[in-house]
Amino acid sequence: MTQDAWMWLAILGVSSTTLITRCSFLVLGERAKLPPIVEHALRYAPGAALAALVGPELLTQGGHLQLGPDNPKLLGAVAATLTFLATRSMVWTIVVGMAAFTALRLWS
Repeated sequence: MTQDAWMWLAILGVSSTTLITRCSFLVLGERAKLPPIVEHALRYAPGAALAALVGPELLTQGGHLQLGPDNPKLLGAVAATLTFLATRSMVWTIVVGMAAFTALRLWS
C-alpha cells in the first residue's frame, strides 16, 4: 500500500472510532447506563483535560521543565491564583495575571 493509502486509512479509522464513540450515547440514549463509579469518575474529566492543556504550557519553556523565578508564565499564574483566592473575581484574576505575566516577560 502507498503512503497516501495508509494516511487515508488512518484518517478513516480515527474518524469512524470518534463517530461511533460519540454517537453511541445519542443512539442508545437511556438504554445505556454507565455504572455509578464511571459517572463519578467522569465528573473530573473537564478539570483533568484543562490541567493537561494548561500545565505543560505553564511549567515548560523551550521544551524544558522550568520551575524557577525566570518563568513568567508560571509566576503570572501564581499571581492570578492568589488574586482569585483573595477576591473571587474573575475580572481581577485576569487583569492581575496578565499584568504580572506581561511585566515579568518584558522585565526578563
